[in-house]
Formats: sequence, structure tokens, C-alpha cells
Amino acid sequence: MSARQDVAPDDQAGGWTGAARRSIAQRLPLDELLPTQQPSYVRSWTYVFGVVTIAALIWLLVSGSILALRGPQWWHHSTTGKYVNSLHYWGVQVFFVFMVLHLWAMFWGAAWRDGRSLTWVIGTALFFVSIPAAFTGYISQQNFDAQWIAVNAKDALNASGIGAVFSPLNFGQAYGIHVVLLPVTIVVLVAMHIVMVRIKGVVRPIGAPPPGAAPASGADGEQRP
Repeated sequence: MSARQDVAPDDQAGGWTGAARRSIAQRLPLDELLPTQQPSYVRSWTYVFGVVTIAALIWLLVSGSILALRGPQWWHHSTTGKYVNSLHYWGVQVFFVFMVLHLWAMFWGAAWRDGRSLTWVIGTALFFVSIPAAFTGYISQQNFDAQWIAVNAKDALNASGIGAVFSPLNFGQAYGIHVVLLPVTIVVLVAMHIVMVRIKGVVRPIGAPPPGAAPASGADGEQRP
């Protein structure tokens, strides 16, 4: 059977793998995933907050992996361990500060416009998942501050019913959730968030014309910026 004249043979071949490839290429075009140009408004500092958040997350993964490999004794008694632990701690501060700045900037910029609601939902979910990640990291430090917070949190979690499945006094449980479950969830959500931003493009400032649109004209026929 010969291929249709108006469709290239490769566009019909390949069975389910070819269909999957064409579907991915249609939904995730490389021109959108890896753009070579961005609109001029992306130069604003407002659009940098998300990038700094991702950079802080990368540093958290690197420093956290080192801490997990060496263990609590290293970060409590070794000078180098204390230094890496402090870098991990301040990386958390940078991560949350810029994530909140990014969240508020996108909120006041109505970032869910033009079909970006899923992008907004994923970003919001990422914020809420990061909170227990920070909490379990804090009580995993195994110092007096961590023990005090864990004891007080135990009563609150028991009152809410969460204490039946999670105990902040259980170091192994909190530590495992902090270094495995929550980081994997955060990385997956960040990857999904970035892919959605690339597919839909960076949200325009409120009132800015769509890309390629002609400038608006006033009542006297004069073009407005």
C-alpha cells in the first residue's frame, strides 16, 4: 500500500512508537522547549526569581546528598561537615525567599492567564510540598533545637490525626522522608513546572500585547506603545 501523496511516508510509519513520537513532537515542540529568543519583558527582575529558586534547589540537592552520605556524626563534629550543613541551611533560606517572591510576583501578574492554569497549580503544589520538606529537614538535624521542635510538633500532629502515620520523634522516618520521598516529589514537580512554562511560554505582563500583535491605535489613528 502506497503512502498518501500529501503526507510524508515517515509520518504514517512506525506503529505505536511512531504515533507516540508524533504525539510528543506535537505537544512538546523543540522550538518551545528550547527557545533561542525570549520576549523583551523577560529581562525584568520579576522573571529571575524562579531561576534563582531552581539554582538554590540544585545546591540543596548537592549539599544534601553530601550530608546524607556522611551522616549526622560528620555534620555535628567535623568542621567541614558543619560548614556544608550551614551551606545547606542557608540554601533553604534562599530557596524559600525567592520561591515566595516568585509566587507573589506570578500571583499579582495573574500567571494563570492564557491557558496556564495547570502551570500555576503545579507551582502552588510545589510550594506546599516544600513546607514539610523543610520541616523534616529541621527535625533531622539532631540538635537541641530540632528535638524541641519535634516534641512540640508531636502534640500538634497527634491532635490533627497525622500522628497516626508520622511521628516527628522518629528520626529514621523523618530522615527518610526528607532525603528520599520529598526531594523526588519536588524534583518531579519542578520538571513538570518548567516543561509547562516552556510549552505555554512565559506569561506576558498584564496589558502587554500578544507576541506579533500590531500596536494599538488611538482614536486619532496614532499608534500607541
